[in-house]
Amino acid sequence: MSFQQPIKHPAQQGGVALFISLVLLLVLTIIGVSAVQSTSMEVRMARNDQDSLLAFQAAESALRDAEDFLDGITSIAGFADNGANGLWTVADFNQTPRWQTAGLWSGNQSVLAVNTVSGVAEQPRFIVEHVASVLREENAYQLDDPYATGSADRIEMFRITARGVGGTAAAAVTLQSTFGRVFN
Repeated sequence: MSFQQPIKHPAQQGGVALFISLVLLLVLTIIGVSAVQSTSMEVRMARNDQDSLLAFQAAESALRDAEDFLDGITSIAGFADNGANGLWTVADFNQTPRWQTAGLWSGNQSVLAVNTVSGVAEQPRFIVEHVASVLREENAYQLDDPYATGSADRIEMFRITARGVGGTAAAAVTLQSTFGRVFN
């Protein structure tokens, strides 16, 4: 005697294959959306990194221009508290630093860098502060009078502050360097 399996009628089937395929489709959709969001975030990060590097290079270019400018001056007479033409005296201890002065980077209180940088929202600018006159002690006893006001025994110290902007105005980098030179 043989037994036969009863045939299920369509009304008795549970639709398990449809349910499993819908769940798999949902999982694949979530994975796809996640991958698109991750890629989009990585592209934005790379763009911001490139913008920051461009701003850094612009500020570095302005630093070099300021050093070239300082190599060409013959006295410190042009440095003042009002910062005309970007030449400042150093701020007192309890005052706001010069590079944080409101409106400094847009007016004539800062100097537009000579070398232009392509692809930036604004060309780089710099200011120069005369910080101090330092006695060169290693030569003090070799010279006639170490306390004389002659320039041969003193080093004039300057602080250069440069600001560069990247491809967008939101990416701004400020760099500082100290520069010393002897006026002969």
